[in-house]
Amino acid sequence: MQSQPPFFSRRSVLLALAASAAGASALAQSGTVRFILPNATGSGVDAITRAASPALSKALGANVVVDNQPGAGGIVGLQALARSAPDGNTLAVVSNNVVIFPSVIKSLPFDMPGDFTPIALVGSTPMVLVVNPNKLPASNAKEFFALLKAKPGQYNFGSGGNGTILHLASEMVLEAGGATARHIPYKGVGPMVTDLMGGQIDFATAALPSVQGQIKSGALRAIGLLAPQRVAAAPEIQPFSEQGLKDFTLEAWFAVIGPKGMSAAHVKKAHEAVVAAFADPAVKETMARQGNTIRISSPEQAQTAFRSEMQKYAALVKKVGLEPQ
Repeated sequence: MQSQPPFFSRRSVLLALAASAAGASALAQSGTVRFILPNATGSGVDAITRAASPALSKALGANVVVDNQPGAGGIVGLQALARSAPDGNTLAVVSNNVVIFPSVIKSLPFDMPGDFTPIALVGSTPMVLVVNPNKLPASNAKEFFALLKAKPGQYNFGSGGNGTILHLASEMVLEAGGATARHIPYKGVGPMVTDLMGGQIDFATAALPSVQGQIKSGALRAIGLLAPQRVAAAPEIQPFSEQGLKDFTLEAWFAVIGPKGMSAAHVKKAHEAVVAAFADPAVKETMARQGNTIRISSPEQAQTAFRSEMQKYAALVKKVGLEPQ
């Protein structure tokens, strides 16, 4: 299946970067560390970062500002980070999207991972495929695929943007189940979830923390987890691997990175702050409630993982037939 062109222009990217650079300069002078999120408010990465920000502030000995920059599917935020001074005052929390982009976007304005400093893989968060029960009245994978196959290509699904982990996850579910649907890319997870509840789209894959409330209220219905096993945060949701899609899992991970050229001292300070923040009892409780698993890597392990994950996702993109745009 082919994706649609990304929703951004050169002018919008340049304007966003100019504003970002001005903000970064002011922050660096005020003892503040900015965490750029190349994700919209309401995403899983956003929920994780905001939950950890008070502990990160304490560990860093500085004010922490969360700066959502979701433009161009995340490209704007990543380019802003790449252009930031490598002084430890600007970092980012990112998802798998960063290692998928090289396979789905022909001309990236930066090199991944060469223009960045991986600091730590922090952990993973479960992804779940959810439907609007009024538009797609399925309760499990069998019913879901039966409805899609009965009307090939007539249902649609949303994602947080072309080539994102959520887009790829839905494409993989469809490929594994032998079904088709039309992709509608959004400029972030928040607008996607709003339209899913409103019936503008029929289903989507999302990080569990970003749709937990809607599942509990009944506004959305969970069809299956893409995790290898059930999670304590939502034990009632069956993984797809329990519903006939054997060995079918796709993990969404999140990591902390900085701009290229950070000194060993700055990397060490940032890494130690991440370790301390996610060991904080309140943060640990929130991570468990969201269903996240915390496994913090070393900076060296993160560097190796970024390169190996790029190869892994290049193969997955090719398998489901996404065309670079």
